[in-house]
Amino acid sequence: MNATTGEELFSRDGGTPAQTGSVMKTLTSATALAVLGGDHTIPTTVTDEGDGTIALVGHGDATLSAGNGTVYPGAPTLQQLAQQVKARLGDAPVRSIVADGTWWSEADAWHPTWPVSERTIGYQPEVTALMVDGDRANPAAATSPRSEDPIGRAGDAFRTALVNAGVVGAATAPVTKRATTSQATIAQVQSQPVSTLIGQMIPNSDNTLAEMLARVSSKEAGAGGTAASLTGVYASALRGYGVDPAGITIIDGSGESAANAVSPSFVAHLMVPVTRGERGLGTLASVLPVSGVSGTLSSRFTGANADARGKVHAKTGWIDSANTLGGFIDAADGTKLTFAFYAIGSSRAAALPALDAVTAAAYRCGGSLAAS
Repeated sequence: MNATTGEELFSRDGGTPAQTGSVMKTLTSATALAVLGGDHTIPTTVTDEGDGTIALVGHGDATLSAGNGTVYPGAPTLQQLAQQVKARLGDAPVRSIVADGTWWSEADAWHPTWPVSERTIGYQPEVTALMVDGDRANPAAATSPRSEDPIGRAGDAFRTALVNAGVVGAATAPVTKRATTSQATIAQVQSQPVSTLIGQMIPNSDNTLAEMLARVSSKEAGAGGTAASLTGVYASALRGYGVDPAGITIIDGSGESAANAVSPSFVAHLMVPVTRGERGLGTLASVLPVSGVSGTLSSRFTGANADARGKVHAKTGWIDSANTLGGFIDAADGTKLTFAFYAIGSSRAAALPALDAVTAAAYRCGGSLAAS
């Protein structure tokens, strides 16, 4: 598409909804910016239930860190919470600890269309409202095996932080998973702003942040934070950018499910307000990987396609059954183009150079691109 005129210059099955891979993260970013706003932060709290029981309560911030390294620089820590608890309780003992991940249903943590290998290899955690370090076994590694009990692990890590902060009784306090019975907040930390989280998610294609922003957007939109709600939540939010979401199916925030269905045409249309920075979308435009320069495109656009290096700003996508690319192009003739190309069913080895080649060809054509 010509981003200035809105004219569609070329389409080949472009209106057909299909699996997106991680190009879905552009929709997730736009939805989060519409529903939450770039300045929104996500709390994690500690409540005092009395009689020596305190509760760690998650509200969807998967970046909360145990403080032993993190892939999310600037994330809030359990140490900060534990120090607040110590300051509040003084020498009063803690006899039991609650881990509360009930802000959305724990039963909705894993979508059946996701390969289990995504968790065991370490691309995707179970999506719970309470977890620490994205539930990574190695919190400093982007790809790291995840567990089957993020909430319980968060509770155990919190207990360790309480012990380190000198909270009396914490070392022997049992951890129980349930909803807290108290609204009496004695400690609280906040995530970094949504705009910062998008800046951490998009260049590295972080699935954890994508699912977190999707579920928090659903919850704040009044839709319960469920996976089943995402199509409606995204459609409502994205319609506000002047695009027509009819026919989209949103299974998850990351694009990991092959059951997602969004047409390349829809992505290209959404990229028009992205290029203009409308309604906060400049946040997304500024962090898209750049061909041959940054993020997941840093090693792409080589050889015959090298003339487009530095000129393509786009999100990559990769699942077993599809490789995708969507964003905008600063074309050779000065035209700004928006685009999305999907390679469905091809091997990654074949798909990536083909995607680069057709995108580089669009760069060379610019405003002269035509369906012929």
